[in-house]
Amino acid sequence: MLVLTRKLGECITIDDNIKIRIEKIRGKQVRLGIEAPKETRIYREEVYQAIKKQNEDASQARPDATRAVSKLLKADALSDGVTPKSELSISAKAGSGK
Repeated sequence: MLVLTRKLGECITIDDNIKIRIEKIRGKQVRLGIEAPKETRIYREEVYQAIKKQNEDASQARPDATRAVSKLLKADALSDGVTPKSELSISAKAGSGK
């Protein structure tokens, strides 16, 4: 880990496209300004950990639970008058005379 000391208004540059500036210091809190490309994702640590946990939980979903959700979504789509793609392809083949 690299540990740096910076004063108010000073910056840290990461690569050529990320700049971190010390914006404000109040007691034990430091306000940082971060300049980075739009495609760079920047999270507070606690938010990042929550996202990571949700992704891990989702990747460990049981197949039967996934199928149950899929059935619910299909049933909901049918009740809204939406025809699932699988039914569209079957009816298109039947109507084409092949």
